[in-house]
Amino acid sequence: QVQLVESGGGLVQAGGSLRVSCAASGSIFRINTMGWYRQAPGKQRELVAAIGSGGSPNYADSVKGRFTISRDNGKNTVYLQMNSLKPEDTAVYYCNADVLGRGGLWRNYWGQGTQVTVSS
Repeated sequence: QVQLVESGGGLVQAGGSLRVSCAASGSIFRINTMGWYRQAPGKQRELVAAIGSGGSPNYADSVKGRFTISRDNGKNTVYLQMNSLKPEDTAVYYCNADVLGRGGLWRNYWGQGTQVTVSS
């Protein structure tokens, strides 16, 4: 089994910064794409940013220039640095990863989510 554990969410004022982290652990042989999604109340879950194993990131238009995704392959960890936060960034942020387990199967995993609240 594989677990994704997020940390670093919280409450911040508009214009502020937060960094969220997600560490994968368990029966891992390799991790391909890692990403961050978010879901605001009453809205569908949406992709925020994703990064491949080679480090190529892509971002939702709404966060380009403000958020930066990065990863540490040695630690099986992905980070999301969020700057210039806006109230509309308020959501539960979920980590996602495509993992090749030691049993030889690819599976997609989700973290439990971490709340990010931006006050105006």
